[in-house]
Amino acid sequence: MISRREKIAYGLGDTASNIVFQTVMLFLAFFYTDIFGISAATVGTMFLVVRLIDAVTDPMMGLITDKTRSRHGQFRPYLLWLVIPFAVASVMAFTTPDFGPTGKVIYAYFTYTLLMLAYTAINIPYSALGGVLSSDPNERVSVQSYRFVFGMLGGLLVTLFTLPLVDWFGQGDRASGYQLTIAVMSVLGVILFLLCFAGTKERVSPPTDQHLTLTSGLRTLWKNEAWRTLAIAAVLLLIGIAIKNTLAIYYVKYYLLREDLITAFISLGMIGNILGCAVANPLTRRVDKVKAYRALQYIAAAVCLAAFWVPADQVALAFTLYFLWGFFLQMATPMLWAKIADVVDFGQQQSGIRATGLVYSSVVFFIKVGIAIGGAIAGWWLALYGYQADQPQTMEAQLGILIAFTVLPAIASLLVAWVMRGYTLTQQRVVKIAQDLAQ
Repeated sequence: MISRREKIAYGLGDTASNIVFQTVMLFLAFFYTDIFGISAATVGTMFLVVRLIDAVTDPMMGLITDKTRSRHGQFRPYLLWLVIPFAVASVMAFTTPDFGPTGKVIYAYFTYTLLMLAYTAINIPYSALGGVLSSDPNERVSVQSYRFVFGMLGGLLVTLFTLPLVDWFGQGDRASGYQLTIAVMSVLGVILFLLCFAGTKERVSPPTDQHLTLTSGLRTLWKNEAWRTLAIAAVLLLIGIAIKNTLAIYYVKYYLLREDLITAFISLGMIGNILGCAVANPLTRRVDKVKAYRALQYIAAAVCLAAFWVPADQVALAFTLYFLWGFFLQMATPMLWAKIADVVDFGQQQSGIRATGLVYSSVVFFIKVGIAIGGAIAGWWLALYGYQADQPQTMEAQLGILIAFTVLPAIASLLVAWVMRGYTLTQQRVVKIAQDLAQ
């Protein structure tokens, strides 16, 4: 059994990671279009193009961690080594130098790329660390529940304090306000990552005679049908989440016409996320996590789609449905990450190769592909419907925001549920695999 203290320490790492992740998901597109002055179409394209780099860097980082041997373990040392570069890159991405239109686009591409490289380098080892804290499939769900509760608490900090701090630091200068706000959050992230490093211990190690190369590792992944299913599901899931989270601010400001409620709206959604993650562990002790995961996707899709018919003046109902969408969808998130550890075990049983870092990095890559596609769709969708930054929107633009915020994420969840029909690592099966590996 892993102590509660260690689970909390591990969760603090995701608090730190989510301070940046949720800021990017919720605020970066809005920052680029309404503060920095880049067109929505350009932002959408940039979100997609920069992610292409991950096709190389993610598996490479996974392989590097799988080959790492140090006195601190395989994965923990990267939390120590890379936390400062990650913080610096975060601040640079939210800095607005006084460049011309072309210079702004170049700077945005450069700093966003730098931020994503730093995020890859620290988040892949952190994610893989969760798979080596315990070999018990039930404990893994518990660990991931703690992780995402604390991760969403980081998101709650972002939703509650970002805009108020921007106003407080900026004193009318929103560009300066964003830069200083991210600087403060980055310092907090550094502290939390260091606490995660100090409070965790790696317990599951690869076979001592294992010789892993990128080619053999990728071949092993491709033969793992459970990995293939999970990778496709991860892309589809994050497309929907990225679209909805990217457009949350636009939905409140330009459809509900309540800019004063942006902080309350996204914060309530984050509270729903936290509560959903907290419920995941007791739920999976009673229901097979594969069946529960699919059911939750159907429920989230129904809630999301229902919001399409909410009139703009029904603010309370819009708030309620956003809360419920986050609650049900994020209840499934710890299950997804626990399944990644199950996929590692399954791959080792198949091939004798335990590629923890490579499996996690590959799934993280597909998650980031989903985020990139979702962010790109959001930007392109705004441009398609004639969105004008920081201006009253036409009825056509308002309709476009509404469709993208409600219908598109619902379709994504339905596709995830359909894809997961082919996932065969039930709870009974993963327990048997863990027992076989232990012997």
